[in-house]
Amino acid sequence: MQNQRKAIFGGAIALTSFFAVGAGAAASTAGATAAYGSPAVHPSTSTMKPVIRLQAAKTPTVHTATATVNGKTETILVDAQGLPLYYYPSDTAKKSRVSGELARLWPPLLSAHPTASGTQGKLTALKVAAGRQVTYKGHFLYTFIEDSSGHVTGQGVSNFSVATPGLKTISSTAKVTSKAPASSSSSGYGY
Repeated sequence: MQNQRKAIFGGAIALTSFFAVGAGAAASTAGATAAYGSPAVHPSTSTMKPVIRLQAAKTPTVHTATATVNGKTETILVDAQGLPLYYYPSDTAKKSRVSGELARLWPPLLSAHPTASGTQGKLTALKVAAGRQVTYKGHFLYTFIEDSSGHVTGQGVSNFSVATPGLKTISSTAKVTSKAPASSSSSGYGY
């Protein structure tokens, strides 16, 4: 009988702790969770119903930054984490030609509702296999897995180029030539 009481008492303490920790975690992370439109538990309600809060992201999806590209200081486009953004000249305004191993090295910039700061070009999101890929002036945008915030290492690798605010717009009727620009890097990525 005493062991049974200990088990019930221990279970009650564990369950109470579970709900207390869960409510505290929900209260402390509600802002971060809700910023992406996910349900957050509102701790002030006794029934603990999910509450969805939609908040605008504080950092735009795409903004400008200054970086050194091929030894020259330039204003470039970066993502919300400050990673340089690139475009692939073989893409069309409607189709990304980056897939397989190339897509592993050059992850697409994804956002259902992209926002921008410091740019004048049109920013959209087109449906691709991975989600909704951000385009700037008709160019699909990518990051490079070897870059870090503020460091451009992918310029010319696999024919990718750093995206800048002055990037020329491509239209959906633009014809793609089969000849891509020559690579200016010899990093070993010849995809």
